[in-house]
Amino acid sequence: MKFLTLIFICFFITSQAQKIAADTSFSIYSTYLKEKKKRPYITIAYPLKQRDFKAKHNIVYAKYPTGNLMLDVIYPEKPKKLRPAVLFIFGGGWRSGNRAQNIPLAQKMALNGYVAITSDYRLSTHAQFPAAVYDLKNTVRWIKANAAKLNIDTNKIAIAGFSAGGQLAALIGTTNHDPQFEKEKINNHSSNVQAVIDVDGILAFDHPESAEVSPDTNRRSVAAIWLGAELKENPAIWHNASPLNHAGHNSVPILFINSSTTRFHAGRDDLIAKIKPFDIYSEVHTLPDTPHPFWLFNPWFEEVSDIMIKFLDQQFKSQI
Repeated sequence: MKFLTLIFICFFITSQAQKIAADTSFSIYSTYLKEKKKRPYITIAYPLKQRDFKAKHNIVYAKYPTGNLMLDVIYPEKPKKLRPAVLFIFGGGWRSGNRAQNIPLAQKMALNGYVAITSDYRLSTHAQFPAAVYDLKNTVRWIKANAAKLNIDTNKIAIAGFSAGGQLAALIGTTNHDPQFEKEKINNHSSNVQAVIDVDGILAFDHPESAEVSPDTNRRSVAAIWLGAELKENPAIWHNASPLNHAGHNSVPILFINSSTTRFHAGRDDLIAKIKPFDIYSEVHTLPDTPHPFWLFNPWFEEVSDIMIKFLDQQFKSQI
């Protein structure tokens, strides 16, 4: 029954979001079957049953010929004051996945006093870089435009991403005030965020630690498909899409939660070194013996949630 419920949520959200057929190469269940062969003790972290939170689904925040972009809001049942917000960005190689993946974590945030938003963005099947960056910055603008209705403190907005979503979250958190990514705006609100959570998202495409270049010369990597060129064809765009190369005084505090697969840490330590002179806070948690998509499964789901909440409480000094 839990599996059928999860499938329904994913199908309903995906079918409402896109005119172009969704790329389903990444899904929670297929990943579970793969990872269970190596770690038979894992289980899927399903959406919570308790209803100590409210939710609004399938809210359109932007329209394109390829389809509407939508978001979901999960929020505390009885908000009594302005709350921090967390925008969740799903992963899937910039080409697959959907925002339903983050519903369980969004629910946990709401139970701990945060307003959680899960958002669509244009995948490489719809548009190449930097369209996804524009979309997610527009989601931040939507949050600020609707802050009064949702009791959101617009000075306390975090962005949390997973895998490809982690790379995007880090890029957004290192490009506050950067005009090159301030295009296709849906309103005139600022797209600045105040904190980043990067869960196993790379920080640099053009880096010795990175493995985004396909070893098969006849097959493009998912990064090359999203960026529109191989590294040797257009090194500038690979460089520009790397959060490491934007990190500096405009960066925000960042939490890294990493698997034991080192290639998904590419550029992390160098980024930390770049923001340290500006006294910008960073924190690293590497979970031992974990597969790349560990946050989707038990026994790691609760630990990931706890680490995120502790970091957010610390950054926003929440008394919730």
